[in-house]
Amino acid sequence: MAQVYDAIIIGTGQSGPALAARLAGAGQRVAVIERGKFGGTCVNNGCIPTKTLLASAYAAHLARRAGEYGVDAGPVRVDMKRVKARKDEVSGQSNQGVEKWMRGTPNVTVHQGHARFTGPRTVQVGSETLEAKRVFINVGGRPLVPRMSGLDRVRYLTNVTMMDVDFLPEHLIVIGGSYIGLEFGQMYRRFGSRVSIVEMGPRLIGREDADVSESVQEILSAEGIELRLNAQCLAVEPEGPGLSVNLGCESGAPRISGSHLLLAVGRVPNTDDLGLDKAGIGTDQRGYITVDDELRTNIPGVWAIGDCNGRGAFTHTSFNDYEIVAGNLLDNTGRKVTDRIVTYALFTDPPLGRIGMTETEAKRAGRQVLVGKRPMTRVGRAVEKGESRGFMKIVADAQTKEILGAAILGTGGDEAVQTLTDAMYARLPYTAVQRGVRIHPTVSELIPTVVGEMKAA
Repeated sequence: MAQVYDAIIIGTGQSGPALAARLAGAGQRVAVIERGKFGGTCVNNGCIPTKTLLASAYAAHLARRAGEYGVDAGPVRVDMKRVKARKDEVSGQSNQGVEKWMRGTPNVTVHQGHARFTGPRTVQVGSETLEAKRVFINVGGRPLVPRMSGLDRVRYLTNVTMMDVDFLPEHLIVIGGSYIGLEFGQMYRRFGSRVSIVEMGPRLIGREDADVSESVQEILSAEGIELRLNAQCLAVEPEGPGLSVNLGCESGAPRISGSHLLLAVGRVPNTDDLGLDKAGIGTDQRGYITVDDELRTNIPGVWAIGDCNGRGAFTHTSFNDYEIVAGNLLDNTGRKVTDRIVTYALFTDPPLGRIGMTETEAKRAGRQVLVGKRPMTRVGRAVEKGESRGFMKIVADAQTKEILGAAILGTGGDEAVQTLTDAMYARLPYTAVQRGVRIHPTVSELIPTVVGEMKAA
């Protein structure tokens, strides 16, 4: 006999637990299902542990540069076992916190095991059958392992298995020149590894404007990271205790050898073993669950939230999914995914903070654009910190004066770019931002200056 609940939530990533607590607080009986570690990608092998590792890498990098600030730090040595232990402690606290939260929330029952649909709103977990009038799928995603010649004959790492590394790779080869690959590449270069980043495209982080990509490339190259672009004919093979990668690049050696391989070529949703066909739940060609503007699937009473719906790939978009669903169900707010402005960051050092459209996207959309740009060498806070690489860039509509997007590649850029968020949601003209007085000396104080120097592009 099935156990009947008001709601079933599959997965405990960023949106699932918050939704469970909200529904339970409204008096509903909620079943939460988790097959592995509580907290999802962000807590266990994404945001929290990687940014903890990045903090250690930054400390090592700054210690090596200490002489530039008149400080004698002496020889710098990185203890990777201690680095990993610190990461494990920080990540573990978050993981344990989510589990304790769910198990201690009234009206919430935790079921551990792999969930599979047996019908539109019935789910099997081990020997138990659960049933509810509402089901929320929050199963997240995992690293994509591409089809690559020879990959079955070598050992490789992903962002998940990198969490177990407590040693320093002699030469780390990273396949993938986008966000995950660049963060790990710079991180391990600062720990002391030789690093080569291999990208199939003509430039790094291809979704960004060319000037952003070029500046990031310059920053990484200056730290001694080898960048190989236009690598079209990738193949790997064992070589001694390590491996080699055949590149087929337009320039440079056709082959590189390394001790370890990290695959950072994208992610896939965890939807292939949920029994979605038994429920009739639709997916797209990549396996993402198709949803409408309120995150409802094609099956009444079933929602998909978080990374598995393909409508966002970040912790903050997953949490916003929860806010949309909870607001519409409990408060009748009429919230929609399409109201959301794209915002994210690349957490290299310096970081790239991004919001809204790129200049390229705006022009492709047929907009007449104005662009304001300022190098970080002309930002006082950056110069004072000795971290003046990168630039600030803001894009606006020439006719409406509405801010369309921004990119801040520089110290504090991930924080400073968000000072434009409310103005963009309110559709204020950039002139309103230009008139605001901001704190000196900060990075964001230069935003009014940048919008005041807008030019047609």
